[in-house]
Amino acid sequence: MRYGLTAALVIGALLCLHDTPAKAAEGGIGAYLLGSRADGAGITPPPGVYFADMTYFYDAKIGGGKSLPSGGLLVANVSAQTWLNLPTTLWVTPAKILGGDLAFSVTSSVGEPRINANLLINSPRFGPIGVNANDANTALSDFFIQSFVGWQAGNLHWQLGIGGVVPSGTYVAGQLSNASLNRPAIDLFGTVTWLDPAAGWDLSATAGVMFNRTNTATDYKTGDEFHLEWAVTKYLTKQFTVGLAGYYYQQFTPDTGTGAKLGAFEGRVASLGGFIGYTFEVGKLPITTRLRVYREFDAVNHMEGTSGFFTLAVPLAIDTNAVAMESGKRIKAKF
Repeated sequence: MRYGLTAALVIGALLCLHDTPAKAAEGGIGAYLLGSRADGAGITPPPGVYFADMTYFYDAKIGGGKSLPSGGLLVANVSAQTWLNLPTTLWVTPAKILGGDLAFSVTSSVGEPRINANLLINSPRFGPIGVNANDANTALSDFFIQSFVGWQAGNLHWQLGIGGVVPSGTYVAGQLSNASLNRPAIDLFGTVTWLDPAAGWDLSATAGVMFNRTNTATDYKTGDEFHLEWAVTKYLTKQFTVGLAGYYYQQFTPDTGTGAKLGAFEGRVASLGGFIGYTFEVGKLPITTRLRVYREFDAVNHMEGTSGFFTLAVPLAIDTNAVAMESGKRIKAKF
């Protein structure tokens, strides 16, 4: 069968638009949406406009009587079932910087964290008392904007970029269920992909550092965070892909502020997972889908559970001249 390099560029970029925050370490979860980047992470498509819609699910807990700060409250034995929908638009401009393609993207999101926890109320007479509470609210989450420059040299693709969190304003202090972070943050990241169309292999990795600012509603400043993601993908046919993926998260500076009642509270977590993909056409429009599932382990001061992503991606408008140039470099693959 044949596999076009141009198609790989488009598909890879569409499925790796997201660098989107979910909840803060203030709630036992890092600011970066772990697992949002996988195969094709370093690939930049030809100039044009692209769209991807990601639905995210997370079922996790932090038990054993462990406490964590959330929404200005101190809670324990927390379990959470969260969903988010994250539509993203990517614009790859015709502009070049140091030979690379300049691109911009914006992500909005809406979702609902369902939280069950013991509220720890400090009684002067009896000391800390646990009161069970449940909370679920559907609301707008924060916006994420980013810009990056992408390069290619043979089978090697890579990007360097910067992203920023823009709080949506839907955060409510004293509420367990908040889809919004209510604090700005900046993420510096780099991605790399080795795509061999002839052999049908994709090796990808993403690394970045999230610099967090203060949640003014709770006077809680989450420490800065390192995130690493990787994926190994095999193209079985033109339509089907399978792969292994994982991520690692480490907070490397302490939490501070009057709201940081537990002190440094530096978190860590790792995961291992897998994914399948299917690409089809409507007319001549390529539509790509991916389903990824991760299982977390080795959590410290962090929620631990299972996360899932379903992504649908489509190009909206592509520079036909750029596509023609890439098509001229098409490599036939043997499977």
